[in-house]
Amino acid sequence: MGSLISYSGISTKVRAMERWRIRPEQFEAMAALESVPEAVRFLRSIPPYEEIFSGVEDKELHRGRIEQLLNLAQYRDFARLYQFANIKQRRFLDLYFMHYEIGILKTCLRNGAGRREAAQDLSGFKEFFDRHSSLDLVQLSQCRSIDEVIAGIKGSIYYGPLYALRQQGNATLPACETAVDMLYFKTVWRIKDKYLSGHERKDLTQCFGTRMDMLNLQWICRAKKYYHLPEGDIYALIIPISLHLKKKEIQAMAQAEELEQVYAVIRNSWYGRLDMGSLENGQSLEGPAREIVDRIYELTSRKEPYSAAALNSYLYFKEREIEKIITIIERIRYGVAANA
Repeated sequence: MGSLISYSGISTKVRAMERWRIRPEQFEAMAALESVPEAVRFLRSIPPYEEIFSGVEDKELHRGRIEQLLNLAQYRDFARLYQFANIKQRRFLDLYFMHYEIGILKTCLRNGAGRREAAQDLSGFKEFFDRHSSLDLVQLSQCRSIDEVIAGIKGSIYYGPLYALRQQGNATLPACETAVDMLYFKTVWRIKDKYLSGHERKDLTQCFGTRMDMLNLQWICRAKKYYHLPEGDIYALIIPISLHLKKKEIQAMAQAEELEQVYAVIRNSWYGRLDMGSLENGQSLEGPAREIVDRIYELTSRKEPYSAAALNSYLYFKEREIEKIITIIERIRYGVAANA
């Protein structure tokens, strides 16, 4: 009863916001469009994106600008939920916010590494991040090297792991991104028990634990397929936390000499009972992994609609929605068929 009373207000807000989630048939209609301006006009017909794209001219519709506006829509949804949240719910949202913060930090690292044709403008997010983050977004977005980014985050929890990489002479973009990902999952795994209890803790453990397992499976497969890394290097890449993957299974995959042996372990693992039971050798794990994670997030929110699981699920699927929009728009931009 306590959870019902505590979450009745914000759960009602979540359900109201879910009404505007883009439906499969709307994604299909959008994918059938022939130009990016048409796609943006389509998005303007959907309330969460109407205001975001209002007044944006066709000449502004390059990838960086569209991604910026879509991310702003995501942050606005977070801000709306935060406004409705009580103290306990805000603790969870503060923990979730770290995911956004790391996403922005990765953008700054890519800017610094020169991985973008033009540095992404982050000034549009300043107001939102000033409320929730101690990072100086504008300063970081202007950094011209990874070393400058590392210097700019001194005093934050991200500084230690990245400074250590710089001291080792290994502050490459992949190493830095892996380090902040590791920090995120370790922090969430440690703090969730402090902020959550009972069913909430169990449900969030399923969500974050499954995501870590899926990331580890994908990283192991990439390491074997593209880089032929030895066992020790693989252990250094993966998150040292697992939910349903057993230690002996991870060890067997790390020691495997052939990729086919890795796939055999996956098929016989706990995830083999789900979408990975019929996994074919060499098949990309990305699709099955996403389907498994999607299913876990949906199940936890249905089972516990008056809990942090509802917030967690809404924010997760909002991000998935934006990923799908970006994919469709890029396919339209380059003339790739929707079913290609």
